[in-house]
Amino acid sequence: MSEDPEIVMGLYVPPHPHPLLAPDQNEGWGRLRDAFDVCRQRIEESDADLILIYSTTWPSIVGHQIQAHPKPVFTHVDDDFHFLGSMPYEFSMDTEYANEFRDACEARGLQSRTVSYDGFPIDTGSVVALKLLNPDNRIPACIVSSNVYSNRAEQIVLGKAARDAMSKLGRKAVVVVVASLSNRMFTEYIDPSEDRIHSPKDDEWNRKILEFFSDGRLEDISQLSREIQGQVRVSKVVAYKPAWWMASTMGQHNNYDGEVLAYEALHGAGGAVIQLTPSAGSIGDKEFDEDDVEYYHGDRDVLGKGAI
Repeated sequence: MSEDPEIVMGLYVPPHPHPLLAPDQNEGWGRLRDAFDVCRQRIEESDADLILIYSTTWPSIVGHQIQAHPKPVFTHVDDDFHFLGSMPYEFSMDTEYANEFRDACEARGLQSRTVSYDGFPIDTGSVVALKLLNPDNRIPACIVSSNVYSNRAEQIVLGKAARDAMSKLGRKAVVVVVASLSNRMFTEYIDPSEDRIHSPKDDEWNRKILEFFSDGRLEDISQLSREIQGQVRVSKVVAYKPAWWMASTMGQHNNYDGEVLAYEALHGAGGAVIQLTPSAGSIGDKEFDEDDVEYYHGDRDVLGKGAI
């Protein structure tokens, strides 16, 4: 197997456009924007040469899509919050890494393809993350989709494929997950001043998750994610999939320094900006009882023999 790649830091950021387009309309949205700005500065001060984004607002149905257009240009409007305004963008993508990531996916049994054509609509979460974390395109990026039907084995293997590509090309990466915590939102317009977490239960579980992040217990979050998803009752594309992928990509352990820079409501959903930095120490005594997977052989023997 390849040597471990160098992960500079991991970030968990919300997908909604409010911190980008309307930070002055609500104090919480402003605090999220400030947290994004702190992370942007830390990225600029690092020696990272790749920003790898896993976005829950880029769903895929068959396999995994990877953005490989060298310079995507478009104007995006969010489906739900179009009234906040347009988001024009021009990004710089690491095409070499995207192609290597695709090859690494296929080598581990995953179905994957690159996307590279003018006008392909980059999702809201990726647009917000890149415009706030990398506004001057100082560091080339790569975006991978979230397959709505993928199981844990597939997510773990997808993360390992991302590591394979980093190691082969010698990339120093910032790993970014774009996802909500709880994702129940208000179904009608609310005044920005009245924004709050949708329910006390959602807030309670969000804070439990944030405690784990603060302690750097990334693998514990991955191991417990099924229970968390059941409690906050959100779509699995938002809840445990990003935790599985993030742990697999960064390293399946608890050796991280965690920092929650902001936690606020975004139209009822739980939005947080969190940083994980690899460290020598480890915390937590959760027994890791979820299986580890190196290669994907299909779900329930659909894609081939030897289902995992």
